[in-house]
Amino acid sequence: MRLRACIALLLSVSACATSAPSPEEPVDWGPRYANLQRAATLPWTDGGRCAVREASEPWPVLAERCYQALDHDRIEFHDITGRCAIASAGAAAMGLGVCVLAAPEIIVGAVVVAGVVVVGFAISEALEAYEKRGRPQVRPPPTLPVPETRPVPEAQPVPETRPVPETKPAPQKPSPKKKPKPEPKGPDFFPPLEPPETSERDRRRCEPIPVPYHLGGNNLHNKCADRIPNNSFPGGDVFVNGKNFDALQLVTRTLWEVKTDDFDIHSPHSQRFFARIKLPEIQSEKRLAELCGYNFVVGVKSAAHKAALEKLDPNLNIEIMDWC
Repeated sequence: MRLRACIALLLSVSACATSAPSPEEPVDWGPRYANLQRAATLPWTDGGRCAVREASEPWPVLAERCYQALDHDRIEFHDITGRCAIASAGAAAMGLGVCVLAAPEIIVGAVVVAGVVVVGFAISEALEAYEKRGRPQVRPPPTLPVPETRPVPEAQPVPETRPVPETKPAPQKPSPKKKPKPEPKGPDFFPPLEPPETSERDRRRCEPIPVPYHLGGNNLHNKCADRIPNNSFPGGDVFVNGKNFDALQLVTRTLWEVKTDDFDIHSPHSQRFFARIKLPEIQSEKRLAELCGYNFVVGVKSAAHKAALEKLDPNLNIEIMDWC
């Protein structure tokens, strides 16, 4: 009962957080198609039949009814927001996983899948049926919020003022007793953030914290990340701005995310679909890195994968990992 109360609470939160569509926006967002797109990123033991059957329901309902059909050996759930801890305290053992999975918004790092996700045959057939009869208008998958930008008010004319002549301060003579402190040398210090942060909390948020392991447990993925040239912390991830990145090059302040999917074995249709599914997560990771003044690079194994991502977002910096 507590688990169902948690799902009901998530449904109410989703309803309250959604603003009413403007007259210019289409009213039908195609929730069934959006649920199928989200389910396609998860590993299923039944080929996705349960997800297709429940796709017309709200996502939290689908997550609860189809949770047992997931491949639990390849998936991890992390309660990043902390809202599932209380809900799962008195629930069954699967309460935390259902609560995290049923969240109406997509949170980077909350659901971690090991290995390559092959779209379930039932989900693939359902999506191809949508493609053949014309893709419905779908609200894009939610991403991490970005700061709201407000229009700059028009400048008002100000009365002309006469410039005040500047007075230059008298130069101070250096004290012969005080010697300048030597600047730090070597790789044992972190370069200053660009742009400079304004609070201690922001500095802590953007400070890179080495993690002594890689999430996911994929050996090929970990090997490719560790062999990135000038990787400052091989053997583990780097935690920055709430996200575990695969590698960090301190010299150039560059964070890396490695994608070792066997992109070339799929059909062109599946390649385009797979690239669209992964794009919001990559764009969210790029924003997290750039908010702290870091460069961001996506490492892929093939030229086809690079071309597909660059076609969707030309602003991405993508490198082919020849060392994998």
